[in-house]
Amino acid sequence: MDEKDFKVLKKINQHIESIIYYCKGCENLEEFEADSMRVEACVFNLMQIGELAKMSLTNEIKSEIKSIPWNQIYGLRNRIVHGYDGVDMSIVWDVIIEDLPELKQELEKYLA
Repeated sequence: MDEKDFKVLKKINQHIESIIYYCKGCENLEEFEADSMRVEACVFNLMQIGELAKMSLTNEIKSEIKSIPWNQIYGLRNRIVHGYDGVDMSIVWDVIIEDLPELKQELEKYLA
């Protein structure tokens, strides 16, 4: 892996850590939605993850790390950017609770 890809993966991991931190103590979707600052911070970081995944990583590293759904990550970014009012917060919440811990775990294999 080249140094640029390593730095981008590290940055994606930092965005994940920020989201996890912002959601610490948040027990469910209702609590999540009730805090607009938390929602906006998490959605911003999800957009950044998607942007980095699409625009900053080389195709070589994305091909190498097949266990990460790069297209879905960028697809979420597109849905957020192009239709924020229509974004289903339950999907965002599910991504945060279910998908981000797995993504973090997978990324850390390559950052070790």
